[in-house]
Amino acid sequence: MKQERDQAQLIEMFRLMALARALDERMWQLNRQGKAPFVISCQGHEAAQVGAAMALRPKQDWIVPYYRDLAMMLAIGVTPREVMLGLLAKADDPSSGGRQMPAHYSHRALNIVSHSSPTGTQVPHAVGIALAAQMRGDDVVTWTSFGEGTSSQGDVHEAMNLAGVMKLPVIFFCENNGYAISVPQRKQMGVENVSDRAQGYGFPGVTVDGTNVLEVYEAMTAAVDRARQGHGPTLIEAKCVRLTAHSSDDNDRTYRSADDLKAMKTRDPVHSYEAYLRSEEILDDAKIAGIRDEIKAQVNDATTFAEKAPLPDPLTVSRYVYAE
Repeated sequence: MKQERDQAQLIEMFRLMALARALDERMWQLNRQGKAPFVISCQGHEAAQVGAAMALRPKQDWIVPYYRDLAMMLAIGVTPREVMLGLLAKADDPSSGGRQMPAHYSHRALNIVSHSSPTGTQVPHAVGIALAAQMRGDDVVTWTSFGEGTSSQGDVHEAMNLAGVMKLPVIFFCENNGYAISVPQRKQMGVENVSDRAQGYGFPGVTVDGTNVLEVYEAMTAAVDRARQGHGPTLIEAKCVRLTAHSSDDNDRTYRSADDLKAMKTRDPVHSYEAYLRSEEILDDAKIAGIRDEIKAQVNDATTFAEKAPLPDPLTVSRYVYAE
């Protein structure tokens, strides 16, 4: 029975990664059609996010994400329909009722807290949530994510310092794809690994292959156990690849060479994980085709549902901004 459960979990990881990829690709199509204002992609980050999510407890632990965390959102329980409602700024968008720009994820029922557009501001919020959980004695872990560029922000260092001093149950998850928009890592930090910074705050730092979902899951499981036992934070650096431009408003061919763009395709986490599951005889052509058919139906349903959904009432435009 345990082997069956393990195989079911391995397949679910693949399903979530493939769903995130398909939904992400549809979002780009809608942007190019002029229907979606902005897309910031998770392509290349799916393994890091799904591996992290599978070690957490949805609706109990707290998630304070950043804008590239589509796969994490799906793995925690946000539905494709809800993602599309946010993309198209519809009234029933659970993140903000259509008031935030796309990819500012939040969800009250799932303990997902929105970040702000300025990068890094979500990290002190995550530490505050972890401090509250510690003071209340709650069995809660807080997970927050950011890119390697954001890791150089003052907000991040202040948050890590406090978390280390107070041994807070928080996991700092850096999704390092090598580029802070167009700036390569070597031009914005003097260390090879973001995780090296953790020792300055008195807690462990771990670097993992962010394209390997199982390696990320193992590191996250250890970090979650450490946090739940009261031993404090962990900084996990997942080295990913960014398979798209920074966003739908960016052209990465202006700052990345053709050879670089070609080489990163060989590290596609969805393709490599599918190959692994095939080699272990966990998935075959028929099973993969069934999963992809199911995903296609989900993505089509979410798109149609969101396009037909009502826009926010213009009379509510000042709500949450001015007192009513």
